Amino acid sequence: MGESLLNKIQITPLRRISTQGGDVLKVLMKEEDSFKNFGEAYFSEVYAKAVKAWKLHRRMTLNLVVPVGMVRFVFCEERNGVMEFRTIEIGSENYARITVSPGIWFGFKGIAKGVSLVLNIADIMHDPDEVERRTVETITYNW
Repeated sequence: MGESLLNKIQITPLRRISTQGGDVLKVLMKEEDSFKNFGEAYFSEVYAKAVKAWKLHRRMTLNLVVPVGMVRFVFCEERNGVMEFRTIEIGSENYARITVSPGIWFGFKGIAKGVSLVLNIADIMHDPDEVERRTVETITYNW
């Protein structure tokens, strides 16, 4: 069987520039390899210890950034009848961008106190027909 889709997830460290009065947090430039196209950008709040899972985009490439708080992202793929997982934590303490190709199941959990903020810069606009959802219990993972 081919290479795991989980190995194709890109993690890009991002620049945080200290300035008087508050930092500037870089996110994405159109010259970067991970930039495909601009469809829309949106924020998703996640409360401490809350889990939002599971979702799979059939066509959308995600660019996920956590400018506030900390979030644990869990990506999974079924290969040869076995679920494989990849966990990545990003946010204030590890400022980076995760680029996720279509076809990968994912969920996330707030791991900071209070509310964390997830930014997705997607290459296509939201289309309810291109996303597949499952309940958190559907895929067994120890959050």
